[in-house]
Amino acid sequence: MTPPMNQTLRVAFLGCGFITGVHSRNLKGLRHEIASSYASRDAARAAEFCRLHQGQASFDSYQRAIRDPAVDAVVIAVPPKFHLELALEALAAGKHVLVEKPAFLTMADYQAVQAARDRAGRVVLVGENDHYKPLAVTLRRLLAEGAIGDMVFAHFTTIAKRFKTANDWRNDESMAGGDAFFEEGIHWLHIAGSLGPKIVPDSVHGYRPPPSNEGPDKRAKSMMVAFEYDNGAAASLYYSREVPSLLKGLRVSKLFGRQGIISFESNGGFLLARGQGMPRVMFPGFRDIRGYQAMYRDFYRSIREGRQPEMSLERAIEDQVLMDRVYATLRQPPAAT
Repeated sequence: MTPPMNQTLRVAFLGCGFITGVHSRNLKGLRHEIASSYASRDAARAAEFCRLHQGQASFDSYQRAIRDPAVDAVVIAVPPKFHLELALEALAAGKHVLVEKPAFLTMADYQAVQAARDRAGRVVLVGENDHYKPLAVTLRRLLAEGAIGDMVFAHFTTIAKRFKTANDWRNDESMAGGDAFFEEGIHWLHIAGSLGPKIVPDSVHGYRPPPSNEGPDKRAKSMMVAFEYDNGAAASLYYSREVPSLLKGLRVSKLFGRQGIISFESNGGFLLARGQGMPRVMFPGFRDIRGYQAMYRDFYRSIREGRQPEMSLERAIEDQVLMDRVYATLRQPPAAT
């Protein structure tokens, strides 16, 4: 089921929603390596995505795509509730799998997919594109080089006022797997834990303000996480989708070291490193600012080389351990009287 080195990897998207469009637009620069097809429970929608993104084929069900011998791999791009079933089905059919994040809802789900992956001898990549984006790569490199010496504090900020509409599936926690932080904040929890120093799981504590009941988006939309790294550094992560930010999206995070400070725009637009020598203003990279192309290159090469990718199930499980700890430490609201 792994094509020869000189052949294109044939990928079928399971789901034709917003995120599939994002992936497809980023794949335009990789057409020599990856060819896409589209599957939906709505045949007309799959055909339209195929036409719009110049795909190879469309399918009127996920199962038809999974069973098609012309498909080498699937991208699971449906609500998290359905990830486990589709991943197990695809692996049983001998397909490689890229699954959107959050990949699975529980640790038991991850372990079930691990076992299925190992039985099938296939590649599973958890779609944490933020792991691959130029900002994250640059931060890891600067810390590894000792640009600010030993890290003492870290402060991550990702806030914006972006409500979901009434018909958005993310408003249904049974579909999304949890609140806004579980569904989206996982990306920043991963970045915080991927810098080199490792987050100590037992140090993680989550603090969640009570949700607002105004408007259609009634999910809990804010979370503060406090934690420590294994080098002793203390850190905090502020996540919200109900707090206005400068210019409707500009926010700044910082890493504090004994020899300097790294300040960076959380979206990846710019970075200022002040340490030994002159301050450095850096622009990590706009061409693949969200890391999708680098993620797909890793997926492609992992399949070709018969290895697991950087964002393997094992690496995603490390994030799930931290996420479980966040929710386990939340204070329960007082009982009604």
